[in-house]
Amino acid sequence: MSQASMEAARTPQSPATSPLGIPAVDIVDVKHVYPPRRPSRKAKTQSTSTEPVTALKGLSLQVNDAEIFGILGPNGSGKSTLFQIISTLLHPSGGTVRVAGYDILSQAQLVRQQLGVVFQSPSLDVKLTAMENLIHHGHLYGMSGSTLKQAALDALKAVTLSDRANDFVETFSGGMKRRVEIAKAMLHQPRLLLLDEPSTGLDPAARRDIWQHLTRLRNDLGITILMTTHLMDEAEKCDRLAIVHKGELVAVDTPDHLKQQIGGDVIQIDSDSCQSLAADMKQLYPEHPINVIDGRLLMECEDGPTQVARIATEFGNRIKRIAVGQPTLEDVFMHLTGDKLGDA
Repeated sequence: MSQASMEAARTPQSPATSPLGIPAVDIVDVKHVYPPRRPSRKAKTQSTSTEPVTALKGLSLQVNDAEIFGILGPNGSGKSTLFQIISTLLHPSGGTVRVAGYDILSQAQLVRQQLGVVFQSPSLDVKLTAMENLIHHGHLYGMSGSTLKQAALDALKAVTLSDRANDFVETFSGGMKRRVEIAKAMLHQPRLLLLDEPSTGLDPAARRDIWQHLTRLRNDLGITILMTTHLMDEAEKCDRLAIVHKGELVAVDTPDHLKQQIGGDVIQIDSDSCQSLAADMKQLYPEHPINVIDGRLLMECEDGPTQVARIATEFGNRIKRIAVGQPTLEDVFMHLTGDKLGDA
């Protein structure tokens, strides 16, 4: 189903309140395998197909009502496939997904009534005003007249753009355009807002602005927000976070609790011989996790400053740079997967 046809299948509905105990999103043992792709006619290979690609490997998680939940992972981790499945654009190969208790396969139209979706690719007509964009979008829902106009005004007010309702979108900044996209998704008052990489392409100030509005939607309207991201600053702001790697759920918790899995400090060392240095340091520190990631040696420990002094004494002639800091989500990802987030 295309993005447009998915939107057309929706009907206006006020935000639903789930029965007690039913999560906003319930994902159970979801798998997805993309079938072999046939090569183009220009391909030089004689093979008729490639191997199937397994994007999700039995992933399970729950998203609670009125929380901002992030799915963190690099390109190819499976997070975009999961996003498409939740938004009913893609049928999973196995497992179940329920949104507000509705099954995405057998009750797809009811699921779509609960969803507002903001895709990564822009979908605004910049030659129209913000209001005109929302009015045209509302027609896909079967909305019209004063009901549609009021819904559009309310949606723009929710993202503090009501004073720019009649301005052309082409005059808007990148952050303002993203807010109009969010207003479009909120037009039918969904219960769950899905966002695919909402801060990608925005400068830091625009990112902060978007997050202020997302937090307001959660706090004031009780909207559940589920997003994919690969940005550390964005992931830090989520109430809870799922780390996805190579189609599997690696961990799920609050950002602070995830960082507590490392505990203490992370020592970073630059050296011309990281691998041999790591081997020697493991002899001295057998109790501490020591890894070489992206050409840098990382050691987790409880008392970083003390250990830095000891390392400098023992291995100073082999070290170009040494630093100690608190663990970040990037460190957590490397700790759990052995990969750097940007390269995994």
